Amino acid sequence: MTERTKEIERSIIKKYRKNIWCRFTKAVREYELIQDGDKIAVCISGGKDSMLMAKLFQELKKHGRNNFDLVFLLMNPGYREENWQLIRSNAELLGIPLTVFETEIFDIVSEVENGPCYLCARMRRGYLYSNARELGCNKIALGHHFDDVIETILMGMLYGGQIETMMPKLHSQNFAGMQLIRPMYLIKEDAIKAWRDYNGLRFIRCACRFTESCAAQEGEKKSKRDEMKALVRQLRSASDVIEQNIFNSVKNVNLNKVIGYKKDGESHYFLDGYEKVQES
Repeated sequence: MTERTKEIERSIIKKYRKNIWCRFTKAVREYELIQDGDKIAVCISGGKDSMLMAKLFQELKKHGRNNFDLVFLLMNPGYREENWQLIRSNAELLGIPLTVFETEIFDIVSEVENGPCYLCARMRRGYLYSNARELGCNKIALGHHFDDVIETILMGMLYGGQIETMMPKLHSQNFAGMQLIRPMYLIKEDAIKAWRDYNGLRFIRCACRFTESCAAQEGEKKSKRDEMKALVRQLRSASDVIEQNIFNSVKNVNLNKVIGYKKDGESHYFLDGYEKVQES
C-alpha cells in the first residue's frame, strides 16, 4: 500500500470522521445493515460515491467489525476506454480489489427512445444481483447518499403525486434471499465532494451513451433529479434545517392526518370507517 493510499484512508477516519465515517457507522447500526456471516457485494460504478463506499467498508473491517465478507463488484456496461482506464487506476490507487464482469447494457439502451435511464438502471440492478448471488453474496450495497434520499422524496411529491422515499435496505423481489443496503444513507453529498477534492481525486461522473461528454466531471446532465438538486440548493440557502426536515417527514407520518395511503399494495382512504369515529 502506498503512502498516498494511507493518507486517503486516514482522511476518512480523521479529517472527515464526523461528516463521513460517523454517519456511515450510524447508518450501519441504526438500520441494521450488516449481520454476522453476511457476504456483501459492494457495487462499484466508478463514481465518487461508490468508491468512497468501498473505502468505508474496508475501514469498517479494519477498525470495527470483521464479521462479514466483501466482494468489490464492478460491472463494465460498455464504458469508453478512457473512462474504463480511469476507474481501474482509481481502484489501484485506493487499494480496492475489483471483481469485474462485462455486459452490453449501454449498447442495448442506446436503441431505446423512451425511458433509457430507467431501463439502464433496472438492467444494472438485475445484473448486479445475479452476479453477486453467483459469488455467494446475500447482499448488494449501493452508494446512494442523503441527498439522493431527499431528492427522491421531492420527486415523488412533485412529479409522482405520492409520498415515498429511497429505503435504507430492501428485500429483493426477484432474487430470493438477497437484500439491497444503502450504508451511505446519512452522508451528505457535500461531504463526499469535500473528501474527493481534499485528496485531489478525480472520478467519472457519468459515462453512458447519452452523457459521455461529462465523463470527467464536465458538462451538465439535465434531468428531474438535477431539477431537484437545484431546488434543494435553493431551499438550503433559505434555511439550514429544511433538508433534515424533508428527511424527517417520511419518518414522522401521521396516518390520522393523511387523506389516503397504501400498504402492501392495498389502498386505504380516510373515509373508511370515518362514520364510526366520534368527534372528541
